[in-house]
Amino acid sequence: MTWLDLPAASPYGIANLPYGVFSTAGTQRRVGVRIGDQVLDVGACAEQAGMESGAVWLAPSLNPFLAEGRQAWGAARAWLTEQLTNQAHRDVVEAHLVPVDEVTMHLPVEVADYVDFYASEYHATNVGRIFRPDSEPLTPNWKHLPIGYHGRSGTVVVSGTEVVRPCGQRKPPTEPVPVFGPSVRLDIEAELGFVVGAGTRLGKPVSLAEADDHLFGVVLLNDWSARDLQAWEYVPLGPFLGKSFATSISPWVVTTEALRAARVPLPGQDPEPLPYLLGEPTADGAGTAYGLDVHVEVDWNGTVVSRPEFRDMYWSPAQMVAHMTVNGATLRSGDLFGSGTISGPEKATRGCFLELSWSGTEPVALDDGAQRTFLEDGDTITLRATAPGPDGSVIGLGECVGTVLPAR
Repeated sequence: MTWLDLPAASPYGIANLPYGVFSTAGTQRRVGVRIGDQVLDVGACAEQAGMESGAVWLAPSLNPFLAEGRQAWGAARAWLTEQLTNQAHRDVVEAHLVPVDEVTMHLPVEVADYVDFYASEYHATNVGRIFRPDSEPLTPNWKHLPIGYHGRSGTVVVSGTEVVRPCGQRKPPTEPVPVFGPSVRLDIEAELGFVVGAGTRLGKPVSLAEADDHLFGVVLLNDWSARDLQAWEYVPLGPFLGKSFATSISPWVVTTEALRAARVPLPGQDPEPLPYLLGEPTADGAGTAYGLDVHVEVDWNGTVVSRPEFRDMYWSPAQMVAHMTVNGATLRSGDLFGSGTISGPEKATRGCFLELSWSGTEPVALDDGAQRTFLEDGDTITLRATAPGPDGSVIGLGECVGTVLPAR
């Protein structure tokens, strides 16, 4: 039990301890750890406690800490737990607690490389039916490997950053040639983003069993998508301008250790994956190719329009790491990869508006009386998520918020 006065159901209790980067008026960015409704200035606290290794937390991003690796992350978590549960440390720690409503949150990592996957069978099937109605919805390779594409790391932004409606080429079905202008089918994709910690050397694949040593933590991720730009450009090489204009992530990185109680078995993979993607049993029953019991909400202008479940995903994050590196590609500290849209078998669990409105043919009713198919200027999207923690606790992943601005 922590000596802080926290509600029993706090999503930011002692079992969570997510990391972020914050500043206060007139101060530099540095690493913080959220506990309840406060942020621990963890670098300053470590410095006062004489913990020399805590200097990495004085940096303006999590990258130096990420590079320290799994052993250092575990030692840091143990130290933080000791500081926040042992009354002997209370005076030192309390001096470095800042109310969360007095801080400004920043992008938690300097994103090195960004990859976005396509790991939900329900999402991939729905999109296939919409985009390729006369073909099989899943491409022949889909159940043999986690499909993904390399995105643009420089346009990953922190929650709260406004998103300008993108312009580009689109080809309306009534026109013989493409036209140029603002996207008229602007969409979101509710995803989890996985933050890579320790890097690898070129030519060294990461096995499925080793993947956890490189997975530091999880954020909420909104892969903003211009469906009309995407539909025109994606053949033959996949997403480009329809995806690269903005990707929003939540400011708090929830560690994979905090989500250990949320591990669940995958729903099942048929046909059996090739050996390098085939998981092994573990004591918790989830296996090395585990899923996560994360509950997501998609809020559109104050109306919750969807509740996807991450446990429905076909491919696991560990399998994504193994496949991403099997050709010898490197991992770097600060790499980010998205899960792809989280969707389930029911309409109320579809994680993007392409699916939810069935390509604009089934408007979504909002609580204010508005009818929406795709995003309009001024719309605000909020992603939220929680997961089960140990002993009945709740792990909060926070919010990922973005508001659409008119095209420029």
